[in-house]
Amino acid sequence: MQRVEQEAVQKRTFTKWINSHLAKHVPPLEVKDLFDDIKDGVMLLALLEILSGQKLPCEQGKKLKRIHWVANIGTALKFLEGRKVRIRLVNINSTDIVDGRPSIVLGLVWTIILYFQIEELTSSLPELQAFSSSNSSLDSSTSSTDTTSPPVKRRPLALQGGARKALLRWVQQTATKCLGLDVKDFGPSWRTGLAFFAVINALRPNLVDMERVWRRPNRENLQEAFLLAETELGIPQLLDPEDVDVDKPDEKSVMTYVAQFLKHHPDRKQSDLEEKLEEAVTREQRKSQRELKMWLDQLEKEAVHAQETQGSLAQQYQLFKSLQVQLEMKRKQVEGALQSTQRDGMLTVDQALVKQAWERVSNRLLDWHLHLDRSLPAPLGTVGEWLHEAEGALRQEITVQQAHDNTASTVHRALEQHKVSFQQSLSTHLRLTSCFLKYH
Repeated sequence: MQRVEQEAVQKRTFTKWINSHLAKHVPPLEVKDLFDDIKDGVMLLALLEILSGQKLPCEQGKKLKRIHWVANIGTALKFLEGRKVRIRLVNINSTDIVDGRPSIVLGLVWTIILYFQIEELTSSLPELQAFSSSNSSLDSSTSSTDTTSPPVKRRPLALQGGARKALLRWVQQTATKCLGLDVKDFGPSWRTGLAFFAVINALRPNLVDMERVWRRPNRENLQEAFLLAETELGIPQLLDPEDVDVDKPDEKSVMTYVAQFLKHHPDRKQSDLEEKLEEAVTREQRKSQRELKMWLDQLEKEAVHAQETQGSLAQQYQLFKSLQVQLEMKRKQVEGALQSTQRDGMLTVDQALVKQAWERVSNRLLDWHLHLDRSLPAPLGTVGEWLHEAEGALRQEITVQQAHDNTASTVHRALEQHKVSFQQSLSTHLRLTSCFLKYH
């Protein structure tokens, strides 16, 4: 792969890697042109904050000048050099980044990937610590084909290519040797796509039919492997099939992508235990949610039956109050059951059924209450109907868009005060109604 092509591949891969992390920023950030967008240092510092969990000083604003850009880049480089005294940057200075020099920018990003992803993830695996963590190795010269990254000075005792060797060893031991695949690098060995499938198969055995993919074209395998890893494991598609299906794929780009799989391979015993505990908790939650739905369905049936029961207005009110009290006693339990546990914030099927059952029985009791109030003689019936309409309006979700924080807070307090006033009025109405029914 020629140097220009190599830089283009790395630029695409590194940009996608950066954006996968900047998506977590509040608000989310996105790099569109790596060499240009990194110049002012704002996105670089945001990336380092996300990766390290530390707050870093940053000059921000629309009218930043070059001096501010240099200061931001300097802050980032100083932070990296002081990181556990393990990163030593050579031939990288602030002005090179501000000028957008491709080889220097790519070299800096590669060093960040090495330290914050590959080095740290490989060192977390006990069986690989001898290759990475104990040697504290960060080697920018991972391949004889890599020409775009500046050198990185390391400790004298550090093992050359330690992170690369650790990652390669993990792939071999975990995925490829048992299938008879000879993966000896992060270049040509990955061209067919079989090595990617082998890693996925090692982490999720039921996802891949290895016999089927063995005989397919490279591009087809690569495209499916990247899509499968994204949809099933949540691993972003950092690579394009056409960038891998070449004589000498870029090793740094392939390493950046493959290292993401390490997050899905924790200590096996601990992983199995956590998985079993999670499954047990999920089973209990589903059981509780189904029992809660059955209870709500039963309460709704009782409400229907009670409404059809012949009796005086006073008796009807007593039946209503009994069922209303039962429902309110379950409110906190229902609210807890409807707390989403999914990444996308969506409710599970069982949670959705509980929500629907709660809304049905709540609406039925509310309609019944309104019917009973309308049956009262004037002016109690009219007042009761008006209060129900006011309460219904307050139940509507009110969204204050594009409001200043103070304004939104003021609106919220006013709404709460109105709610309290209406609730007091409704309570008074209920007491008057009770008195009326007591003596009639």
